[in-house]
Amino acid sequence: QVQLVESGGGLVQAGGSLTLSCAASGRTFRNYRMGWFRQAPGKEREFVVAISWSGDSTYYADSVKGRFTISRDNAKNTVYLQMNSLKPEDTAVYYCATDRRVGITIWRKEFDYWGQGTQVTVSS
Repeated sequence: QVQLVESGGGLVQAGGSLTLSCAASGRTFRNYRMGWFRQAPGKEREFVVAISWSGDSTYYADSVKGRFTISRDNAKNTVYLQMNSLKPEDTAVYYCATDRRVGITIWRKEFDYWGQGTQVTVSS
């Protein structure tokens, strides 16, 4: 069993930055690939970015490419999402997710464990 706890959300003006953190506990974090998803009110949960267990591979949704950066610190059991140049359309609850399969995935159904989410609100 893996527990994930997100933090770092908040209210920011358009053009600003936030860094989200996702702390994992329960199993050997370094063996788990990670992903960030987000869900805006009335919309489906959508993929944002994913990272392999080693951190060597990443994949970004087109909507955040060039503005968001994912990283992980396996020694601290934590994955980060640096978000720059934020836009009002980035407003959503952000969730981190993980599973122990090899490689990288953008598919929500392939992630076995999820955090409770953290709210990000970008004002115009």
